[in-house]
Amino acid sequence: MKKVICCAVMAISMFFCACGNCAEGKVTKEKIDSDKNVKYGYALGSDVGRNLKKQNFVFDVNAFIAGFRTAFTGTESQMTEEEIGNALQEFQTEMITKMMEERAKKATENKEAGDKFLAENKTKEGVKTTESGLQYIVEKEGEGENPAEEDIVEVHYRGTLLDGTEFDSSYKRNEPAKFPLNRVIKGWTEGVQLMKKGAKYKFFIPPELAYGEGGAGEQIGPNSTLIFEVELLSFEKVPRTEEKK
Repeated sequence: MKKVICCAVMAISMFFCACGNCAEGKVTKEKIDSDKNVKYGYALGSDVGRNLKKQNFVFDVNAFIAGFRTAFTGTESQMTEEEIGNALQEFQTEMITKMMEERAKKATENKEAGDKFLAENKTKEGVKTTESGLQYIVEKEGEGENPAEEDIVEVHYRGTLLDGTEFDSSYKRNEPAKFPLNRVIKGWTEGVQLMKKGAKYKFFIPPELAYGEGGAGEQIGPNSTLIFEVELLSFEKVPRTEEKK
Protein backbone atom coordinates (compact mmCIF):
# COMPACT_ATOMS: atom_id res chain seq x y z
CA MET A 1 0.00 0.00 0.00
CA LYS A 2 2.74 2.47 0.96
CA LYS A 3 4.66 1.57 -2.19
CA VAL A 4 1.65 2.41 -4.36
CA ILE A 5 1.16 5.76 -2.62
CA CYS A 6 4.86 6.62 -2.93
CA CYS A 7 4.85 5.76 -6.64
CA ALA A 8 1.81 7.94 -7.15
CA VAL A 9 3.41 10.88 -5.36
CA MET A 10 6.65 10.47 -7.33
CA ALA A 11 4.75 10.44 -10.61
CA ILE A 12 2.70 13.48 -9.57
CA SER A 13 5.90 15.32 -8.70
CA MET A 14 7.23 14.56 -12.18
CA PHE A 15 3.95 15.87 -13.55
CA PHE A 16 4.37 19.22 -11.80
CA CYS A 17 8.03 19.48 -12.73
CA ALA A 18 7.29 18.70 -16.37
CA CYS A 19 4.34 21.02 -16.69
CA GLY A 20 5.86 23.89 -14.74
CA ASN A 21 3.49 26.83 -14.58
CA CYS A 22 1.06 25.04 -16.93
CA ALA A 23 -0.17 23.18 -13.83
CA GLU A 24 -1.69 26.45 -12.66
CA GLY A 25 -3.86 26.76 -15.77
CA LYS A 26 -5.79 24.63 -18.19
CA VAL A 27 -3.76 22.08 -20.11
CA THR A 28 -5.18 22.19 -23.63
CA LYS A 29 -4.67 19.87 -26.58
CA GLU A 30 -2.74 22.68 -28.25
CA LYS A 31 -0.30 22.87 -25.32
CA ILE A 32 0.12 19.10 -25.32
CA ASP A 33 0.88 19.03 -29.04
CA SER A 34 3.28 21.97 -28.94
CA ASP A 35 5.27 21.31 -25.75
CA LYS A 36 6.78 17.89 -25.06
CA ASN A 37 7.09 18.63 -21.32
CA VAL A 38 3.36 19.27 -21.15
CA LYS A 39 2.75 16.07 -23.12
CA TYR A 40 4.96 14.05 -20.75
CA GLY A 41 3.29 15.58 -17.71
CA TYR A 42 -0.21 14.92 -18.97
CA ALA A 43 0.66 11.32 -19.86
CA LEU A 44 2.14 10.72 -16.41
CA GLY A 45 -0.90 12.24 -14.74
CA SER A 46 -3.24 10.05 -16.80
CA ASP A 47 -1.24 6.94 -15.97
CA VAL A 48 -1.26 7.68 -12.24
CA GLY A 49 -4.98 8.43 -12.33
CA ARG A 50 -5.76 5.09 -13.99
CA ASN A 51 -3.62 3.19 -11.47
CA LEU A 52 -5.20 4.90 -8.47
CA LYS A 53 -8.68 4.26 -9.86
CA LYS A 54 -7.79 0.59 -10.43
CA GLN A 55 -6.77 0.36 -6.76
CA ASN A 56 -10.18 1.81 -5.79
CA PHE A 57 -8.55 4.61 -3.79
CA VAL A 58 -11.15 7.10 -2.60
CA PHE A 59 -10.02 10.65 -1.79
CA ASP A 60 -10.59 14.27 -2.84
CA VAL A 61 -8.44 14.90 -5.92
CA ASN A 62 -8.37 18.67 -5.47
CA ALA A 63 -7.26 18.27 -1.85
CA PHE A 64 -4.57 15.83 -3.00
CA ILE A 65 -3.20 18.38 -5.48
CA ALA A 66 -3.43 21.20 -2.91
CA GLY A 67 -1.55 19.15 -0.32
CA PHE A 68 1.10 18.19 -2.83
CA ARG A 69 1.59 21.76 -4.02
CA THR A 70 1.88 22.98 -0.42
CA ALA A 71 4.57 20.44 0.43
CA PHE A 72 6.39 20.83 -2.88
CA THR A 73 6.57 24.62 -2.73
CA GLY A 74 7.25 24.79 1.01
CA THR A 75 4.23 26.94 1.81
CA GLU A 76 2.30 26.69 5.08
CA SER A 77 0.43 23.40 5.51
CA GLN A 78 -3.16 23.17 6.70
CA MET A 79 -2.27 20.06 8.71
CA THR A 80 0.43 19.31 11.27
CA GLU A 81 2.90 16.48 10.67
CA GLU A 82 1.13 14.44 13.34
CA GLU A 83 -2.25 15.00 11.68
CA ILE A 84 -0.82 14.00 8.31
CA GLY A 85 0.71 10.82 9.75
CA ASN A 86 -2.53 9.85 11.51
CA ALA A 87 -4.60 10.53 8.37
CA LEU A 88 -2.30 8.40 6.22
CA GLN A 89 -2.45 5.55 8.73
CA GLU A 90 -6.24 5.78 8.86
CA PHE A 91 -6.43 5.88 5.06
CA GLN A 92 -4.17 2.83 4.72
CA THR A 93 -6.18 0.85 7.29
CA GLU A 94 -9.46 1.76 5.61
CA MET A 95 -8.24 0.78 2.14
CA ILE A 96 -6.76 -2.53 3.34
CA THR A 97 -10.04 -3.39 5.09
CA LYS A 98 -11.99 -2.54 1.94
CA MET A 99 -9.69 -4.64 -0.25
CA MET A 100 -9.99 -7.61 2.13
CA GLU A 101 -13.79 -7.34 2.15
CA GLU A 102 -13.93 -7.18 -1.64
CA ARG A 103 -11.58 -10.17 -1.94
CA ALA A 104 -13.66 -12.20 0.52
CA LYS A 105 -16.81 -11.36 -1.46
CA LYS A 106 -15.13 -12.39 -4.71
CA ALA A 107 -13.91 -15.63 -3.13
CA THR A 108 -17.48 -16.51 -2.10
CA GLU A 109 -18.86 -15.66 -5.55
CA ASN A 110 -16.17 -17.71 -7.31
CA LYS A 111 -16.72 -20.71 -5.01
CA GLU A 112 -20.48 -20.66 -5.57
CA ALA A 113 -20.07 -20.33 -9.34
CA GLY A 114 -17.50 -23.14 -9.38
CA ASP A 115 -19.61 -25.49 -7.28
CA LYS A 116 -22.61 -24.92 -9.53
CA PHE A 117 -20.55 -25.49 -12.67
CA LEU A 118 -18.95 -28.70 -11.38
CA ALA A 119 -22.28 -30.09 -10.16
CA GLU A 120 -23.77 -29.65 -13.62
CA ASN A 121 -20.62 -30.65 -15.48
CA LYS A 122 -20.23 -34.04 -13.79
CA THR A 123 -23.58 -35.18 -15.21
CA LYS A 124 -22.47 -34.58 -18.80
CA GLU A 125 -21.54 -37.43 -21.10
CA GLY A 126 -17.87 -38.38 -21.01
CA VAL A 127 -17.05 -36.47 -17.81
CA LYS A 128 -15.33 -38.56 -15.14
CA THR A 129 -14.85 -37.53 -11.49
CA THR A 130 -12.14 -38.75 -9.13
CA GLU A 131 -12.44 -39.09 -5.34
CA SER A 132 -10.71 -35.75 -4.85
CA GLY A 133 -13.31 -33.93 -6.96
CA LEU A 134 -11.15 -33.56 -10.07
CA GLN A 135 -13.20 -33.85 -13.26
CA TYR A 136 -11.87 -34.73 -16.68
CA ILE A 137 -12.73 -35.72 -20.23
CA VAL A 138 -10.54 -37.99 -22.33
CA GLU A 139 -10.29 -36.27 -25.71
CA LYS A 140 -7.56 -38.58 -26.99
CA GLU A 141 -6.01 -41.65 -25.44
CA GLY A 142 -2.25 -42.22 -25.43
CA GLU A 143 -0.05 -45.27 -25.36
CA GLY A 144 2.46 -46.79 -22.96
CA GLU A 145 2.98 -46.13 -19.26
CA ASN A 146 1.60 -43.44 -17.02
CA PRO A 147 3.97 -40.93 -15.43
CA ALA A 148 4.47 -40.98 -11.66
CA GLU A 149 4.30 -37.81 -9.61
CA GLU A 150 8.11 -37.63 -9.32
CA ASP A 151 8.60 -37.77 -13.10
CA ILE A 152 9.40 -34.82 -15.35
CA VAL A 153 6.66 -34.25 -17.91
CA GLU A 154 6.58 -32.26 -21.13
CA VAL A 155 3.16 -30.91 -22.05
CA HIS A 156 1.24 -28.48 -24.18
CA TYR A 157 -1.67 -26.85 -22.39
CA ARG A 158 -4.26 -24.10 -22.37
CA GLY A 159 -5.83 -22.73 -19.20
CA THR A 160 -9.12 -20.82 -18.97
CA LEU A 161 -11.53 -19.52 -16.36
CA LEU A 162 -15.18 -20.56 -16.29
CA ASP A 163 -16.14 -17.57 -18.44
CA GLY A 164 -13.70 -18.65 -21.14
CA THR A 165 -10.97 -16.12 -20.32
CA GLU A 166 -7.62 -17.59 -21.28
CA PHE A 167 -4.94 -16.94 -18.65
CA ASP A 168 -2.13 -19.12 -20.00
CA SER A 169 -1.26 -21.15 -23.09
CA SER A 170 1.89 -22.96 -24.13
CA TYR A 171 0.35 -23.29 -27.59
CA LYS A 172 0.40 -19.51 -28.01
CA ARG A 173 4.03 -19.39 -26.92
CA ASN A 174 4.72 -22.25 -29.34
CA GLU A 175 6.83 -23.81 -26.61
CA PRO A 176 5.89 -26.88 -24.52
CA ALA A 177 6.27 -26.70 -20.76
CA LYS A 178 8.55 -29.10 -18.91
CA PHE A 179 8.52 -29.61 -15.14
CA PRO A 180 8.46 -32.17 -12.30
CA LEU A 181 4.88 -33.31 -11.91
CA ASN A 182 4.97 -32.94 -8.14
CA ARG A 183 5.85 -29.23 -8.35
CA VAL A 184 2.51 -28.00 -9.74
CA ILE A 185 -1.04 -27.64 -8.45
CA LYS A 186 -2.68 -30.77 -7.03
CA GLY A 187 -5.14 -31.05 -9.89
CA TRP A 188 -2.28 -31.29 -12.38
CA THR A 189 -0.28 -33.75 -10.27
CA GLU A 190 -3.26 -36.06 -9.99
CA GLY A 191 -4.66 -35.56 -13.47
CA VAL A 192 -1.55 -35.95 -15.59
CA GLN A 193 -0.77 -39.25 -13.85
CA LEU A 194 -3.95 -40.58 -15.48
CA MET A 195 -2.52 -39.86 -18.92
CA LYS A 196 -0.22 -41.76 -21.25
CA LYS A 197 2.17 -40.33 -23.82
CA GLY A 198 0.25 -38.74 -26.69
CA ALA A 199 -2.97 -38.39 -24.67
CA LYS A 200 -5.04 -35.23 -24.56
CA TYR A 201 -7.36 -34.59 -21.62
CA LYS A 202 -9.56 -31.72 -20.49
CA PHE A 203 -9.47 -31.10 -16.74
CA PHE A 204 -11.99 -29.23 -14.60
CA ILE A 205 -10.15 -28.35 -11.41
CA PRO A 206 -11.91 -27.11 -8.24
CA PRO A 207 -10.13 -24.39 -6.26
CA GLU A 208 -8.94 -26.73 -3.50
CA LEU A 209 -6.95 -28.59 -6.15
CA ALA A 210 -5.81 -25.38 -7.83
CA TYR A 211 -4.80 -22.07 -6.21
CA GLY A 212 -7.42 -21.97 -3.44
CA GLU A 213 -8.29 -18.76 -1.65
CA GLY A 214 -4.97 -17.19 -2.60
CA GLY A 215 -5.59 -17.17 -6.34
CA ALA A 216 -2.69 -16.48 -8.69
CA GLY A 217 -1.72 -13.26 -10.43
CA GLU A 218 -4.28 -10.74 -11.64
CA GLN A 219 -6.48 -13.10 -13.63
CA ILE A 220 -6.96 -16.10 -11.35
CA GLY A 221 -9.05 -14.81 -8.46
CA PRO A 222 -9.60 -16.44 -5.06
CA ASN A 223 -11.43 -19.78 -5.13
CA SER A 224 -11.39 -19.97 -8.93
CA THR A 225 -12.37 -23.20 -10.67
CA LEU A 226 -10.01 -23.72 -13.62
CA ILE A 227 -10.26 -25.55 -16.93
CA PHE A 228 -7.14 -26.97 -18.57
CA GLU A 229 -6.67 -28.67 -21.90
CA VAL A 230 -3.53 -30.79 -21.51
CA GLU A 231 -1.56 -32.81 -24.04
CA LEU A 232 1.13 -35.12 -22.65
CA LEU A 233 3.97 -35.05 -25.17
CA SER A 234 6.50 -37.10 -23.22
CA PHE A 235 7.92 -37.72 -19.78
CA GLU A 236 11.20 -38.71 -18.16
CA LYS A 237 11.27 -41.37 -15.49
CA VAL A 238 13.04 -40.22 -12.36
CA PRO A 239 14.86 -43.02 -10.46
CA ARG A 240 13.05 -43.88 -7.23
CA THR A 241 14.97 -43.74 -3.99
CA GLU A 242 14.85 -47.13 -2.33
CA GLU A 243 13.26 -47.10 1.06
CA LYS A 244 15.64 -47.73 3.91
CA LYS A 245 15.15 -51.07 5.56
